[in-house]
Amino acid sequence: MRKPLIAGNWKMNKTLEQAEELVQDLIQRLQGIDQVEIAICPPAVNLAGISNLVKDTNLRLGAQNMYWEESGAYTGEISAPMLKTVGVNYVIIGHSERREYFAETDQEVNRKVKAAFKAALRPIVCVGETLAEREQGQTRDKVREQVKAGLAGLTPEQLVELVIAYEPIWAIGTGKTASAEEANQVIAYIRRIVRSGFGASADLMRIQYGGSVKPDNIVELMTQPEIDGALVGGASLDPDSFTSIVRGAL
Repeated sequence: MRKPLIAGNWKMNKTLEQAEELVQDLIQRLQGIDQVEIAICPPAVNLAGISNLVKDTNLRLGAQNMYWEESGAYTGEISAPMLKTVGVNYVIIGHSERREYFAETDQEVNRKVKAAFKAALRPIVCVGETLAEREQGQTRDKVREQVKAGLAGLTPEQLVELVIAYEPIWAIGTGKTASAEEANQVIAYIRRIVRSGFGASADLMRIQYGGSVKPDNIVELMTQPEIDGALVGGASLDPDSFTSIVRGAL
């Protein structure tokens, strides 16, 4: 049985003071919930401060990005070992905003995934198609390419620890969302791709849905057999909404 993961991607929002206030609120609201794994992914400058707050709670800490080298002359970058030392458990890799705004490639995603595992971090690898690709019937081609390249060279044991987030780009921050049935079909296809390369480990790996996830659609999404949680964007910044999403996944 795959335990659902609800992860909140805060993106470039919240000062440290605001972040600590939100986390303290969430700790109170979500205490005692263990049927669903809960992660929050604040901006990197807030990770160390929040790590102290979530220690010994049921909230896991995630980062939004990392670089594949452990150290060196890479101004502005943050390495996996650095994240690990401040208590990070998960790291989002290959988000569509990283791919679109910062020209991140599938090959770079793969290097980051391998570096994350080397530092004992659990990657959340994002895949998904644009609206144009969807309208042209290229959804499966796009996610197949991203999955195969992003997971190349991993072991079946690593695969079980990895999370894939299927995020159709046209649904991120737009208010639009794939229907639960459509999301389930694509996620089932992703699992088949993974199974073809990694065997039965694919059935233990979690695949989330992301893209305008809200309290009013989480229950329908979570009733689908292939969907193992959600990567939540804007709604994760509101304690009422995020709490409702977590409870909707129970």
